[in-house]
Amino acid sequence: MTDPLGVVGPRYGDGSLADVLPSALAVLGVPGAADPLGLGPALAGVRRVAVLLVDGLGWHQIPTAAPHAPTLAGLAAAVGRPLTSGFPSTTPTSLVTLGTGAAPGAHGVLGFTVRVPGTDRVLNHVEWAAEPEPLRWQPVRTQLERARAAGVAVTVVSRPEFGGSGLTVAANRGGDYRGAAGVDALAARMLTALAAGPGPTLVSGYHPDLDRHGHLTGVDSAPWRLAAAEVDRLLTRLVDGLPSDAALLVTADHGQLDVPAGHRVDLDTDPRLRAGVAVVAGEPRVRYLHVTPGARDDVVAAWSAVLGPAARVRTREEVVASGWFGPVPEEHLARIGDVVVICNGTYAVTASRSEPPTVSRLVAYHGADTAAEMTIPLLVVRG
Repeated sequence: MTDPLGVVGPRYGDGSLADVLPSALAVLGVPGAADPLGLGPALAGVRRVAVLLVDGLGWHQIPTAAPHAPTLAGLAAAVGRPLTSGFPSTTPTSLVTLGTGAAPGAHGVLGFTVRVPGTDRVLNHVEWAAEPEPLRWQPVRTQLERARAAGVAVTVVSRPEFGGSGLTVAANRGGDYRGAAGVDALAARMLTALAAGPGPTLVSGYHPDLDRHGHLTGVDSAPWRLAAAEVDRLLTRLVDGLPSDAALLVTADHGQLDVPAGHRVDLDTDPRLRAGVAVVAGEPRVRYLHVTPGARDDVVAAWSAVLGPAARVRTREEVVASGWFGPVPEEHLARIGDVVVICNGTYAVTASRSEPPTVSRLVAYHGADTAAEMTIPLLVVRG
């Protein structure tokens, strides 16, 4: 296994989260669907596909979870392989990357929080209601819409409170939404939808709890272990209940890593880091800094001097040219900061006054480009 703190780039087109649903659609016979993951030979004859995204289940976290999740560990060893998330390795970006089959630059959900261009408003994508209008903010057709147009029955199963949110519309429009409050309801509703009709069927499910406990108490904490055991129960029920002509694809949006107290820098308590910065967005592992006119180079120099080896401080143009976002159309460029700060190792840049104080008190984070954050599983199980 690679160094969990080594840098990993997104593998758009041949091994990323964006490639999961296009390959699933190809298995289901959707005209024009590519199969970049090469699932067709192993899933020949499959007419029903369930895709489960487990929030926070990074490839590098599976060995840690294994003592509490034997089904997960067994599947990873027998039918698992690593993929990459997109960049940044964060939930809203990844959910839309999965749903659209597109890299983040194309779909425009480019971080946990981003500035709405032309304003000082910072949009939190997980608290997104009606504005900006989701179909304008995220213009890419979803893979669910493509599947439905081809005659596939499409269902989305997730928490009841997420139904109709801006993020759900951006990522999952095209599917019939079914609320499920816990792992047992999630498994039952996914299996019911999977077996409901005679024709080709796609079911997308989402489970958030492993990520939540990692954030609050840390990877491998007691609550995290219990959440891993819940994931295992979910997987066991799904595998045991698969119809004979079905397949289950299990993946994730990102991994996580704990950030020690001594590796946190609070931008709101250091005047050198606030100078020239008008709006702060992103999240603690990847910061987007929107600067005052003419201040960009000074901000790059100041942040580079203060953070040193803790982070890479780059201009928007440099990061876009790196390809980490995939191609970024002109209308999405201003959602990325003038300056982008990507934390190295186990460092984070908090914002105690600019963001809710709970964000600074989290134990584990994600968003940057270490293997621990970027490398995610793909588990492929036939009924």
